[in-house]
Amino acid sequence: MVEGAPVKIDKTEFTECFRTISKTPYIMRLAFSAGIGGLLFGYDTGVISGALLYIREQFKEVEEKTWLQETIVAMAVAGAIIGAGFGGFLNDKIGRKLTMMIADALFFTGAIIMACAPVPWVIILGRVVVGLGVGMASMTAPLYISETSPAKIRGALGATNGLLITGGQFLSYLINLAFTSVKNPWRWMLGVAAVPAAIQFVLMFTLPESPRWLYRQNKIEEAKEILGRIYSPAEVEQEMEALRVSIEHEAAERKIVGEGNALFRAKKAWENIVVRRGLIAGITVLVTQQFVGINTIMYYSPTIVQLAGFASNSTALALSLVTSGLNAVGSIVSMMFVDRYGRRRLMLISMASLICCLVVLSGLFYAAARAAPPISHLESTHFGANNTCPLYESAPNPLKWNCMTCLRASKDCGFCANAGNEYHPGACVTSSMKGSCLGERRTYFSEGCPSKFGFLAVLFLGLYIITYSPGMGTVPWILNSEIYPLRYRGICGGIGAVTLWSANLLVSETFLTLTDAVGAAGTFLIYAGVSVFGFILIFSLVPETKGLPIEEIERMLEKGFSPWGNKNRPADEEASQVTDVHK
Repeated sequence: MVEGAPVKIDKTEFTECFRTISKTPYIMRLAFSAGIGGLLFGYDTGVISGALLYIREQFKEVEEKTWLQETIVAMAVAGAIIGAGFGGFLNDKIGRKLTMMIADALFFTGAIIMACAPVPWVIILGRVVVGLGVGMASMTAPLYISETSPAKIRGALGATNGLLITGGQFLSYLINLAFTSVKNPWRWMLGVAAVPAAIQFVLMFTLPESPRWLYRQNKIEEAKEILGRIYSPAEVEQEMEALRVSIEHEAAERKIVGEGNALFRAKKAWENIVVRRGLIAGITVLVTQQFVGINTIMYYSPTIVQLAGFASNSTALALSLVTSGLNAVGSIVSMMFVDRYGRRRLMLISMASLICCLVVLSGLFYAAARAAPPISHLESTHFGANNTCPLYESAPNPLKWNCMTCLRASKDCGFCANAGNEYHPGACVTSSMKGSCLGERRTYFSEGCPSKFGFLAVLFLGLYIITYSPGMGTVPWILNSEIYPLRYRGICGGIGAVTLWSANLLVSETFLTLTDAVGAAGTFLIYAGVSVFGFILIFSLVPETKGLPIEEIERMLEKGFSPWGNKNRPADEEASQVTDVHK
């Protein structure tokens, strides 16, 4: 999933963090205020999953057109791709503070547009606007926190941004659940995002600009004054000197990498064998992270729960809350184990577990489809011959129809469960009969069918999340933060981000189409197959970087990585023979 980049931390950093902020609460105010951007990022990722259930109910065209549902979900991702690219330009041009305030304004505007939308295309417009804010916030919030935090607790404060992202996702499910009984719940779900956006916008007026950005603009006294609020007087001069050296070094690096446009710098980076191998490894894990299907779970979790046989929107949302909570727990688990067991091992274990979960989920959904309750002609005509699904009436062999056949036949057909027992034969009726079906205290199914396998499917959905989050959820970001040579880290990070968001867009824009074409069982089996391929690529192309200094990682990439040998720890005597990768 796209949750932002967790920062490598040591558990002692948390102890130091608490000690530092207790002495200087101003630091926590800076980090928390900027971290609201991460909360908004996570909230927007999760909220659409629940809102979509009610948008489908209100707008018949959305219910009938799978591509429209996918577009409502995916347009925020499309906006984020543009926002991330434009956000980098704004960060350098007008600073971190103003960029964050623009992101807040976009969040606020997009949330209001969606909440007041009279037709689906206005919801899509609002999603694009919110997506622009997501893209800007996803890169600006961690940057601002990093540049305004003392170096000794930077990792711990950076990690709080990642936790706020998963916390925002969890909060979105709680908000979704809270509004299920109000009129037009989806408007409230989507509109609530305007509140924290407005709060952060106001708080940013009270916060300073990044000292690093000010120093770059030759506003040296302003930078020094802000550092004085963060550091003790004895440390301010040291930090100012460190800023000067760092920015001068950065300027020299830019000259080596190139001052041309992004395409020119990307081409130059690709020509360097070390950068090329690093990019292949980095992009492999980021694309695999998306293609295991995680964002189908985050964006469509309640819909998947309904496919498992839970027809009630509120029940689907409540069960989806579990998956979001497990995602947050997994982020914490990752912090505990990533430096103990290594990046490569965690990813491979995570991928193997994900493949198993996806195969089992595929089997459960297949079994549920085969065991779906049959269609009864008597039950169907109970609602009137004109209200029976037309395709059922004209079918050459209607006796072979079951609930799943009915739902796949047409978006305008639904299954009205038997009044006595929902596993007994029921009715295949037109969607206009939903009210009549519910009026007889029956259950109406439009996504999935009554199934005795439902709780098993939700259980393995939870296992999928708990095996994804500590491994493939966080480790690809950590690997990408350390595998590139320092001078190419900016351009490589940009390439990785665009690739990740593009893969995210592809997956979120095709999930419902796949389930319509091959069913939930076939869709999860496809993800399992892609995951097997991803496992092979990670095993073959991605080296272990745990505990390696930057210079040794560069030597390892220069020499070449083999999963069968011990080439990722070159001997010291070979180091002097390695070509300087910066030439």
